[in-house]
Amino acid sequence: MDTKPVFHGSDIEKICSYYGLKKEDIVKFGANVNPLGLSPKASAAIAAHVDIFSSYPDREYTTLRNTISEYCNIPADFILPGNGSSELISLLIQEKAPKHTLILGPTYSEYSRELSFSGSTQEYYHLQESKDFEPDIPDLCKKLEQGYDFLILCNPNNPTSSAISQQDLRQLISFCAKKNIFVMIDETYVEFTPNINAITAVPLTREFTNLMVLRGVSKFFAAPGMRLGYGITGNMDFLSKMREKQTPWSLNSMGAFAGEIMLQDEDYIRQTRELILSERTRMIKELKSVPTYKVYPAYANFILLKILKPGLTSYDVFEACIRQGLIIRDCSSFQCLDGEFVRFCIMMPEDNSRLVEVLKNL
Repeated sequence: MDTKPVFHGSDIEKICSYYGLKKEDIVKFGANVNPLGLSPKASAAIAAHVDIFSSYPDREYTTLRNTISEYCNIPADFILPGNGSSELISLLIQEKAPKHTLILGPTYSEYSRELSFSGSTQEYYHLQESKDFEPDIPDLCKKLEQGYDFLILCNPNNPTSSAISQQDLRQLISFCAKKNIFVMIDETYVEFTPNINAITAVPLTREFTNLMVLRGVSKFFAAPGMRLGYGITGNMDFLSKMREKQTPWSLNSMGAFAGEIMLQDEDYIRQTRELILSERTRMIKELKSVPTYKVYPAYANFILLKILKPGLTSYDVFEACIRQGLIIRDCSSFQCLDGEFVRFCIMMPEDNSRLVEVLKNL
């Protein structure tokens, strides 16, 4: 083929059209969504309460916020539900109106896109491949002294699957508080970590007012179409200003109702964590024995590989997988990621085994 297209993990229609595939015949290793699908309890509740669409949602989302409060062990007053984390990222940047932003990269491109509408300058702090993409906190603080007023990080990070410990986050956020730097932490993947309490910054919202943590149900709860996200901050004045600018009823009735159900589905949460943690460990162990790749420590539900074999590109690996009906992510479009990298999420065991075999044979 003359051209080498780059696809987002959710560009299933484009990929199927380009390669002449049917959607039902492929395994989506590129989208980072829980392979168990929607919570069975949420599915049953949605089917039984479809008439909820005939009612407006509670404008304050009181019951949902109380459910999130229990789930995150944080006061309900700290919580702002929204139409996915995308809406909350936009609202946060709009209200904060930063002048100089630093982004830990490589990472999710939506942060940069939203900042481009705000008038803020934006620079990347490059996580170093030689350090497995784990930031040097003292060096990061030194960088932040250069006039920044806003810091964005994804923890665990996409696409590297690396993570910053809560202990290091406390040190970083404390430094930022002294320098009047607001910190936004995207915790989309935190529920996939081996020890959530060791990574999450949610408890730190009780200590610091220069912090907002964002979460959602797209990945862990396999509900990207529900568009349910929530922000957590102890800064009541800032939260109130965000709420004032938010479109009323931005989260629909069914999203609010289903969110309450899925966040309380303890069996589903346990099964998801057991599947992801065990399969991630198995896949990393198997791939570490293959000299073609460097495998990085993984805290999210996906694994990043660097291709070490001369002449083998990320596009070559992507194509080899797609021709077997397995869609992974060619990471060549990520900022700050120099070299040949691919990323894939954890799916069901039999599909993971198929992918590992394809990768081993390259």
